[in-house]
Amino acid sequence: MSTTKGLEGIVATTSSVSSIIDGVLTYNGYNIDDLADYATFEEVVYLLWYHKLPTKEELESFTKELNGYSAVPSEVLEQLKTYPIDKVHPMAALRTAVSNLALFDEDADEMSEEANRKKAMKLQAQMPTIVTAFARIREGKEPIAPKPELSYAANFLYMLDGEEPDETSIEAFNKALVLHADHELNASTFTARVCVATLSDVYSGVTAAIGALKGPLHGGANERVMAMLSEIGDEDKVEEYIHKALENKEKIMGFGHRVYKDGDPRAKHLKEMSRQLTKITGESKWYEMSVKIDEIVTSEKGLLPNVDFYSASVYHSLGIEHDLFTPIFAVSRVSGWLAHILEQYDNNRLIRPRAEYVGPDKQAWVPIDKR
Repeated sequence: MSTTKGLEGIVATTSSVSSIIDGVLTYNGYNIDDLADYATFEEVVYLLWYHKLPTKEELESFTKELNGYSAVPSEVLEQLKTYPIDKVHPMAALRTAVSNLALFDEDADEMSEEANRKKAMKLQAQMPTIVTAFARIREGKEPIAPKPELSYAANFLYMLDGEEPDETSIEAFNKALVLHADHELNASTFTARVCVATLSDVYSGVTAAIGALKGPLHGGANERVMAMLSEIGDEDKVEEYIHKALENKEKIMGFGHRVYKDGDPRAKHLKEMSRQLTKITGESKWYEMSVKIDEIVTSEKGLLPNVDFYSASVYHSLGIEHDLFTPIFAVSRVSGWLAHILEQYDNNRLIRPRAEYVGPDKQAWVPIDKR
């Protein structure tokens, strides 16, 4: 029996949701560059779920239905207020709240295609409401209800601080959501598919995926990138800090990717967004520091920035607290998780790989009084 650590290079399923071929990322065959430049996040969600771009009428109907589910049950919001605000990470809060949503959905265990697509709509709509509600509750503020006339990206920023965002912020956040929506069979997506392959429910699949995304080797990287930038503090200190970290063989977060050898195609879009937003906010140092780190790590280690690296300064420039970066990743990536969950249900087989046993062999039982 041959093994591959981390299942690297192993093809575990077939999928028509997204692909990474020769370093090019596509959603259902559409290049990520085109989607980042032209698509709204709502169009991307529709594309991932229905495998085609919507017509104007289809998009209007889809958006209206999505907005109609954005309110979170009051019981879930009240439960958020009971969490140990000063101790709990927002990803732990999100994981628990999403699991709680199932308790207030009478169709949670209904497994028809119609019921599963309705639950997908609810989860996609309610995730931003949960994240922004928790962010406000821990600041001693009341959650803000979504506005049905706002876009998905605009609504998130509005619910976060109570002010309708400017067009530049909306465009930047929409682009970030598009870029994070799906990424083939990554760790959290694989977790979701393994979970629902047992014919567990949609809420369980998304809760499991959130648990996988929480780890710093997956979704938590951009938060740690911003922590690094904050610790460095100034462009003049970048070279000393990074060289010292490299000498100590410390991992520089936001660089390298297992499936991209020539660079993450999403990074260039976030780099440009970082440049624009940091200039607008008068804090170009975050962009300049990032570029300098990029140059050093690329030249000395041959590692290129991934999607997490420049997204850190983008979210910071939008006034978003650093520990909300990973929940925002989840707000976008749930669209991909749900697409894969629905696909798994459509052609399901229990996912049950084998393991190569490397422990001791032929051991004899020893009674407890002789051990």
